[in-house]
This record gives sequence, C-alpha cells and structure tokens, in this order.
Amino acid sequence: MTIRKRIDKIHGFYIEDLSVGMTDIYRKIVKNKDVTLFAYISGDTNPLHLDKNFARSTIFKDKIIHGFLTASFISATIGTKLPGPGSIYMSQTLKFLAPVRVGDKPKTQVTVTKINLEKNLVSLKCVCSVGAKEVLTGDAVIWVPSRMGLSKKQKRKK
Repeated sequence: MTIRKRIDKIHGFYIEDLSVGMTDIYRKIVKNKDVTLFAYISGDTNPLHLDKNFARSTIFKDKIIHGFLTASFISATIGTKLPGPGSIYMSQTLKFLAPVRVGDKPKTQVTVTKINLEKNLVSLKCVCSVGAKEVLTGDAVIWVPSRMGLSKKQKRKK
C-alpha cells in the first residue's frame, strides 16, 4: 500500500499510524549541478564523479554520481514521506550494486518491515533502482514519535 497523505502538513506519521507493508517512493532526475554541489558540500572531489576524461579511464567508462548522493535519496524519502518529518535516523545499512549517472532518475522506495512500539522504532527496507535495475539496497532503523509522547516504559527509565 502506497501512502500519499500524511497525518497533517507539519508532522509525518506517528508510530501508531504505521503498519508493516506501508511504502512510499521518491524520484529525482540527477543533474550535473547536483553532483557538483554534493562534491562541494561533502568534500568528496574524486575525479570519477567530476572529470569526464578521468572517468573514461575507469571501469565505468564515464562519470558516475557519488554513492552517498544516491543514498541521500533514502534519507529524503524517510525525512519527507515515510515516516516523514519528526522521524530520526538511528541506523542504515547500504549495499551499492550498480552506478548511477547524471540524467538517471533513481526511484527510491522505503517499506516498513517491523515496528517496535515500546521503543518507537521502525525498520525499513530501502531500495533505489534505475529502471528495472536495483542500484542500492539497505535497511534503516528510524525512531518515530508517538502521538502519546513517550511510552510508559520510556518514562519509567527517566
């Protein structure tokens, strides 16, 4: 089931509103400007991403975008769609499977796989693909606020 409507405009989903199987998608066409800005912000100026002549001499035969730029689309999906604003990253695993190039339009999908109501934690399967080809996969654990505030168990620990 794809979720397109959040509970309200300021806040994402509360943990009580989530269920296993919920999914959402983010898509973005990667532009050369995105790669240049990411290189500047991250400090990763590897010529594989920025210099066409250098990149021609590599196994990729052309420039590829930073793997972590692709991974940032997972963060965009989580932070803006599912679970959305108010959620906090706890962990993320990543497996890079294929390169992404300028002009590609990665489809990033996150799917709820597990919910821990006691700890307000949600596990997500994360997949980025270009066309039918998966280019990045991983799993994320996200803390999601409760509509009730802290759980009873969390309050006792304080």
